[in-house]
Amino acid sequence: MNTKKFELIAKTFQGLEEVLAKELINLGADKVEILRRGVAFTGDLEMMYKANLYCRTALRILKPVFKFDAKDAGEVYEKVKQFDWSLYLDPSKTFAIDAVVFSDSFKHSQFLTYKVKDAIADHFSEKTGERPSVRIVNPDVQLNIHVAQEHCTLSIDSSGESLHKRGYRAEQTDAPLNEVLAAGLLLLAGWDGKTDLIDPMCGSGTILIEAAMIALNIAPGIYRSGFAFEKWSDFDRELFDRLYNDESQEREFNHKIYGSDVLPKAIRIAGDNVKSAGLSRYISLQVSSFQSLSNPSEKALILFNPPYGERIGARDLSELYAMIGTKLKHEFEGMDAWIITNQNEASEKIGLRPAQKIKLMNGPIDCEFRKYELFKGKRNDYVKEKVEKSKLKRPRFT
Repeated sequence: MNTKKFELIAKTFQGLEEVLAKELINLGADKVEILRRGVAFTGDLEMMYKANLYCRTALRILKPVFKFDAKDAGEVYEKVKQFDWSLYLDPSKTFAIDAVVFSDSFKHSQFLTYKVKDAIADHFSEKTGERPSVRIVNPDVQLNIHVAQEHCTLSIDSSGESLHKRGYRAEQTDAPLNEVLAAGLLLLAGWDGKTDLIDPMCGSGTILIEAAMIALNIAPGIYRSGFAFEKWSDFDRELFDRLYNDESQEREFNHKIYGSDVLPKAIRIAGDNVKSAGLSRYISLQVSSFQSLSNPSEKALILFNPPYGERIGARDLSELYAMIGTKLKHEFEGMDAWIITNQNEASEKIGLRPAQKIKLMNGPIDCEFRKYELFKGKRNDYVKEKVEKSKLKRPRFT
């Protein structure tokens, strides 16, 4: 087995960088460093395979192969053309490129993508007289160029399709929550499977499925049809099969996950997705509005993604959010509720003071992930009681 270590970068959503870093550290990554929408780390082949299989909040795992500085697209072309691409490509293979640009010098990422493509093709044309073909869907080698001002990094994408595409989704509702974001919300909320969980606006069931996978410690990558690194020349099939088939870290889950939605179609779709993931015994579904939902009999974590903004157009949300606040306040005492929503006047109608706010992006929408500690009576009395309890837990020194 190849144990040589190399640099890797795991990409994620803005706001989930620290969660992803913790995941990577727990997997055994070295030299972990938080970046903008990503985490840099080092590891060997096994670490790269594990990051793809096990990381819940990674969108893709990149392996940097060439770093250089360039002031314009012409200089990028010349430097990329000079690189020894025979290490990773040959004219019989197909490739694709995507670009991420944060730079005042490079305004158009699509133009930069074309220049890199031409440089690679011209490299082989001059060396061998043949040119590798570009294939957008399922190429043999997926490349990524990242530009931060004049600093350029070319990487091979070890994941292929984005890692949020777990493989369990049979169907989806309108505006489904991204799987990586759903897992990130659960981990930010401290979900560990030691209580029940309730999603009263579950849509296609993404939060429910990701919650069950976390509770059972099922690797999110096991449902996928494949990864890009399986096409690499140094792919270690024996090592990958050992990691893929390892169930030693899976846990028992002795609680229940409840999902409901006012739309029968959403519950049907959620049921198909839950069944596809093989998690039907852990997840209970019903058609119900949040307002009509029965009080939970056991302590539970409440976590959901209510409608907001562009998802329902001009619909007046104030009444909905006021109902959410009233329902949580009077029927979920002693529990914590986490809600992701964009910042708007309607969301303030919840009428409860958040104990915590975390800024996140849901696609192009700026959002807040808010924690509400639900208690009986006045907030000042609750805070005072909480402080007194924390004092009692402090160790005494003599």
